[in-house]
Amino acid sequence: MKRSVLVAALALLVVCVAALCLGTPLVGVNRLPAAFVGETDLEHAVVVLLRAPRLVLGLLVGAALAVAGLLLQESLRNPLAVPELLGVSSGAAVLVGVCVVWALPIPGAPLVPALIGAVVGGLITLLAARRAVGPAAVLLVGAAVNAAMQALLLTAVSLSDSREQGVLFRYLLGSLTGTSWESVAISAPGLIALLPLALLCVPLLGVLRLGDETASALGVRADRARLIVLVVASALVAIAVAPSGPIAWVGFLGPHLARRLRPNADPRAWMAWSALFGALLVVVADLAARTVLYPVELPVGGLTALVAIVLAALLIRRRGEVA
Repeated sequence: MKRSVLVAALALLVVCVAALCLGTPLVGVNRLPAAFVGETDLEHAVVVLLRAPRLVLGLLVGAALAVAGLLLQESLRNPLAVPELLGVSSGAAVLVGVCVVWALPIPGAPLVPALIGAVVGGLITLLAARRAVGPAAVLLVGAAVNAAMQALLLTAVSLSDSREQGVLFRYLLGSLTGTSWESVAISAPGLIALLPLALLCVPLLGVLRLGDETASALGVRADRARLIVLVVASALVAIAVAPSGPIAWVGFLGPHLARRLRPNADPRAWMAWSALFGALLVVVADLAARTVLYPVELPVGGLTALVAIVLAALLIRRRGEVA
């Protein structure tokens, strides 16, 4: 256990330093202190004003999406449940698309409209799922709401011109481009407040894992407990998606990696490891996105999806060998 924590801390430190140093221009590790205190204008601007806010937001967004994914998978008792099925990510994308297509003068765009759209999409799913019976029904409701949002999004994209489509696709695939300390200041307080709040859902997850009938026998209303967990997960996804777009598969990969590392742990330990893996995934993907084909910047969500495909292929191959 102690060794795993030490390795995780070291990996996090290495990834953070790499995110601050690598890129064009390259900043040496020995120059980081000087860059932070502003001894040189160029290094200070690159590290403090450009790369550091991307790093901080990437860590928080990755952790939030992974924790939200764990809450969904445990509360719905479905390892395939992902934040994208809440309607939150697609709700944010729809409102951003509408603002771009019709040039709506909403202050703080795309952050503010994305946040509003994410909240609306999540509320529609939660209201529609109030009368759903069982976790499978909740998941189907979320899938239906997500499909409706995707249809609206395709309509918005079809009405946009080529220049607007570039902005839309970059956001819709997930990107930390243009992250500033202002956007971090808007999103970070909510994410920092919600992550500890997710820990309070752990007892509810323990009861929901036993099944609805067992939960009722213990005096817990499963539908109400599941709704509380879904509200917390929706809030996490909403605030994470608002500044970065829907970075796909982080909510799926983080919990699965956590369970694979600690298969016999409880949901509290899985939550911590999920947050760590989610943060590492987003930061590493963002680092690759801005360096691999520089000056072209790749979508972060596309890289996380690629990781998911490779991981799934490895798991399927391993199961085939075992069988």
